[in-house]
Amino acid sequence: MTTIVAFVAVLGILILIHEWGHFIVARLSGVGVERFSIGFGPVLWRFKGKETEYCLSAIPMGGYVKMMGDDENPLEGGKTGAMDPARAFNLKPVWVRFLIVFAGPGMNFVLAVALTALAFMIWGKPVVPAVVGRVAEGSAAAQAGIMAGDKILTVDGRAVQYWDEVQSLVQDGRGRKLELKVAGPGGERTLAVTPQRVAGRDIFGDEQDYWDLGARQSVSDQAKIGDVVSGGPAAKAGLKAGDLVVSLEGKPVGSWDDFADGISRRAGQPTDLGIKRGEQTLALSVTPAPTGPEGKGRIGVSHSMAPGAGVVFVRSNPATALWEGTLKTWEWTYLTVKGMYKLVTVQIAPSNIGGPIQIAAAAGDQARQGMGYLTLFTALISVNLAVLNLLPVPMLDGGHLLFFAFEAVLGRPISLRKREIAQQVGFVLLMMLMVYAVYNDLSRLDVFSRFFR
Repeated sequence: MTTIVAFVAVLGILILIHEWGHFIVARLSGVGVERFSIGFGPVLWRFKGKETEYCLSAIPMGGYVKMMGDDENPLEGGKTGAMDPARAFNLKPVWVRFLIVFAGPGMNFVLAVALTALAFMIWGKPVVPAVVGRVAEGSAAAQAGIMAGDKILTVDGRAVQYWDEVQSLVQDGRGRKLELKVAGPGGERTLAVTPQRVAGRDIFGDEQDYWDLGARQSVSDQAKIGDVVSGGPAAKAGLKAGDLVVSLEGKPVGSWDDFADGISRRAGQPTDLGIKRGEQTLALSVTPAPTGPEGKGRIGVSHSMAPGAGVVFVRSNPATALWEGTLKTWEWTYLTVKGMYKLVTVQIAPSNIGGPIQIAAAAGDQARQGMGYLTLFTALISVNLAVLNLLPVPMLDGGHLLFFAFEAVLGRPISLRKREIAQQVGFVLLMMLMVYAVYNDLSRLDVFSRFFR
């Protein structure tokens, strides 16, 4: 029930805001709106306003705003002349029509910023104090004399409180020597440290160098599970958020790094885990999936960032939260665009495409962790919806924007017949994508093997 309620709430908010964007800009532009519908298909509920009919329809996978004159082009002999020409969508300048169509995905970006800012103001961001937990042997930190338990007070004269501030200043330094003031058992001392350049990979497996002190944050080293990706190896094996991993292949797990390293080396191999769940001790087997160019094992879990493991939640003031929400929305937008590009160029396996079932499962997981997590998840999906709708595919907002761009260049609209053909092709492509996404969702849930067993 939690999953269903969360899914309906998330989807309903996203569709409502998206269609409201089209609606409000159309009204402000003087365009008449005949119908505002949440969902498609048979109408379940309707309310007739002064001009607009508001509907709730049976298929909740989208919505639409029906504007006066948006179905026929009056320049090609349409019937728009029967209505007030001043209120017809197709008689408005191309830049006005562009704004009306762009307003839908645009409002999804605005919603993402607002929800993220709201989450940071009300529930706060998980951060870790700038206290050193471990220092790697031979690292820059070790050579400079940084020790476990040291609290970092300043980096190049800039006061820091949290570990992410330290990391940000280290990356901004691009490898130059930094002056750190730290406080330890022997009192305060000033140290000079030159971060080392380390080869790494981003979430898509692309090579990405970064600068490393060799010091790790002071957060509980327990291998406690945070998020569990629905349909992933961990979920299939029965792992749950809050589980504590105490052994891997019979060997004790002393830290999250130990656990992650062990999993990364066992791609494709059944791996026995000892799990502590509350007062219970369980034995589970999971098979890590090979991921990235090097085929390292992954099972679809993240480290728990719960308070009490050295993590604190810090609330932002409204101005700061708004700025942080904007930055986070930009980051999600960049990652979404990059991910879609890699899918189209087959640099990422198409099996990563998810559909409504996966979104519903993820929404339920986030709801069970708390409203803060569900709010951020809704913001993330809002960004995904905005980017998806801006793709230059007929039937999507991006397809209409592409037609308007051609019209602006050519000085006349694309012929009605060509637009009809493009819309039909776009519809077929979207249906094929939807079917494939649902197939992937069912495959992750292992439905087919159970059905044919």
